[in-house]
Amino acid sequence: MPPRRRVPVPAGREAVGVWRSEGTSTARADLATAVRYTLEELASVAPGRSVEVRVPPFGAVQCVEGTTHTRGTPPNVVETDAQTWLEVATGTLAWDAAWESGRLRVSGHRADLGPLMPLA
Repeated sequence: MPPRRRVPVPAGREAVGVWRSEGTSTARADLATAVRYTLEELASVAPGRSVEVRVPPFGAVQCVEGTTHTRGTPPNVVETDAQTWLEVATGTLAWDAAWESGRLRVSGHRADLGPLMPLA
């Protein structure tokens, strides 16, 4: 079952467009909407609960089919900042390049989301 959308698709696409044109000077509200929208896109493309993707302070989502966790820190986690997440999600930055540069903090054998990127 796909996750329930909290960011309407048109609003999410618009926020991603604003981020693409403004980059690091994007208003916080637009940045938050773009991050939440792309996290929801990831959960739609790869439903499941075996990997948790965190983009503090804007959001987190569980995705990818497989073994699920119910308590404590999940075994498969991806964490990054908003700019890096949007760069990877939109294809501006390759997953492997972000991972190798240390801009993505990745743990667990299922946490390689490279084949799912870019999303938008």
